[in-house]
Amino acid sequence: MVFTAIAGFFIVAIVGGVGLGVASADSMDDMERAGAFGFSKSSTHTDSLSQQVNATVESETFQFLERSALAEATPRNLDAGMRMIDDMERAEQERIAAENAAALERMAAEKAKQGVETSKETVSGEAPAPETVEYNLPAVDWSVGKEAFVAEWSGRIDGYLSGSPLEGYGQIFAEAAWDNGVDPRWSPAISNTESSKGEVCFRPCNAWGWGNTGWGDWETAIRAHVAGLAAGYGYSITVEAAQIYCPPNWQEWYNKTLTQMSYI
Repeated sequence: MVFTAIAGFFIVAIVGGVGLGVASADSMDDMERAGAFGFSKSSTHTDSLSQQVNATVESETFQFLERSALAEATPRNLDAGMRMIDDMERAEQERIAAENAAALERMAAEKAKQGVETSKETVSGEAPAPETVEYNLPAVDWSVGKEAFVAEWSGRIDGYLSGSPLEGYGQIFAEAAWDNGVDPRWSPAISNTESSKGEVCFRPCNAWGWGNTGWGDWETAIRAHVAGLAAGYGYSITVEAAQIYCPPNWQEWYNKTLTQMSYI
């Protein structure tokens, strides 16, 4: 009887313990679902979604503001850039016009020294009429500006000097002619008359039989010779200039040099 009672007690205790364990486990699950420790699977998932939404909204808002700022800034930036380009083009045109005017003045002054009339069209900056001739040669167009002038005459002079020691110096001849207001054909032609275009020089780099000196390089020599023509002989070839340059045989010198100028 006692044994039966004790056995019944242990059975009740065991069943009760199991029940408490089960209840405890269920209670922990309920507490977790209910957020007993301040979080739950459901709340964590909701927070994650909320963060993603906020990040998306912030990103789209920033992109919208950025597009708006660019839309407002672009017209202003383009206008400023266009104005700068216009100013640069205007300044370049003014520079070319000033250089051209100075060259025309030099040319007119050189012609005036020789009593040669300069046409009004040339002085005003317009291209000379095609039929105009200078010293029985086609007229040099000084109205095109320095860049175009040098580009044209560099090629023509280099073609004339091809195969000679002076080949490749066409640009130097052209620049010197522009800077001094001298016919660009004159100095290259004299080099042929005096030294076969630099083949036979009586002084170093002196292809023009000019003076009694030499130079260390062709560029210095060319610029010195063209400047010397402007200072002592005038704008282009004349009988008077030939008589000064080559007194003993001026007529042959004049005819030969003039012919060579016509080839350039």
